[in-house]
Amino acid sequence: MASSTEGHDPAKRGGLLADTRGLPWHSLGEGIAFQLLRYCDVTGQWALYVRMAPGSRILTHRHLSSGEFFVTRGELIYDAGSAPAGVYGYEALGEVHSEARAEVETEYLFLGHGAVAFTGEDDKIDFILDAAFLKNLAEGQHMQSVTANTG
Repeated sequence: MASSTEGHDPAKRGGLLADTRGLPWHSLGEGIAFQLLRYCDVTGQWALYVRMAPGSRILTHRHLSSGEFFVTRGELIYDAGSAPAGVYGYEALGEVHSEARAEVETEYLFLGHGAVAFTGEDDKIDFILDAAFLKNLAEGQHMQSVTANTG
């Protein structure tokens, strides 16, 4: 039987298996990496398995669509509170998060239902993280970092 990572195509339409034990990791910036499980050029949806190193922090961002996550290891700390392993979270359209960090090694599944806008200090959009951004990053293109390290 073929491995579920053999020939993994995250853009595949229809049924899909993605074995995180064998998929490559891609950097989103210092201390944060992801495995691209799935993305759809039609709907804009995407699925990631994310690993955050202790001290890593995701920059301020605004959800231009909803997102969902499930923490499998460690603890994600963000504006809504603490999400340790076993916690599911939902992030609504329009929510802004200025705090999203990990104090311990943390892993979670993230399901994005569309784009996320990363903003600078002036609240203007610096860049958009969407299915195309993730596809390009996974293909080796240099992209904007979504992270800041707090030490």
